[in-house]
Amino acid sequence: MADKITTKYRPVLKELYKDSLVLELKKDLELENVHDVPALQKIVVSTGLGRAKDEKKVLAAAENTLAKITGQKPIATFAKKSIASFKLREGSQIGWKVTLRDGRMYEFAHRLINVVLPRLRDFHGVPVAAFDRSGNYHIGFIDQSVFPELSFEETATSHGLQVSFVMRTDSPQHAKALLERLGLPFDKKADADGGKEAKSG
Repeated sequence: MADKITTKYRPVLKELYKDSLVLELKKDLELENVHDVPALQKIVVSTGLGRAKDEKKVLAAAENTLAKITGQKPIATFAKKSIASFKLREGSQIGWKVTLRDGRMYEFAHRLINVVLPRLRDFHGVPVAAFDRSGNYHIGFIDQSVFPELSFEETATSHGLQVSFVMRTDSPQHAKALLERLGLPFDKKADADGGKEAKSG
């Protein structure tokens, strides 16, 4: 019997970054040190449920969504302080989050860019204005139905979610250059007031 040959799977985007993008970005951004090249540190997928936080059905649906689309068990997030106007008490659960690193991070990014975003209705690219001052990038989804890992029944209880690309850089311009090289399509016509939420459908 022939010996079984096993090869360790290597995420496509991770290999692309290591094999070519690091040197390309170093040259294009005119950086002196390879350690200054922007890099993905982690991707955080989260839900903040607002006024629906007390509805067990919505909490359960959001937990299921994050587990299915990331392959990791979500952890609960809690309010750090009380806000009377929102009927929010310190310590009460307000949502869920998953933090992806290394291979799982690149795999999720690959699926988001190549499978999820093309499914969005009237999609013309993600907004350029969704970077924060540290160079991290945030995409909001108004509901979870665009993720193909979920069945129709699992999208019946609708909720929003946010995907945050946390970068090793302090420059939004450098972060954008990396995300473009990874294949994230930016809306070339988006103005500074472009929204941060993506339409699903």
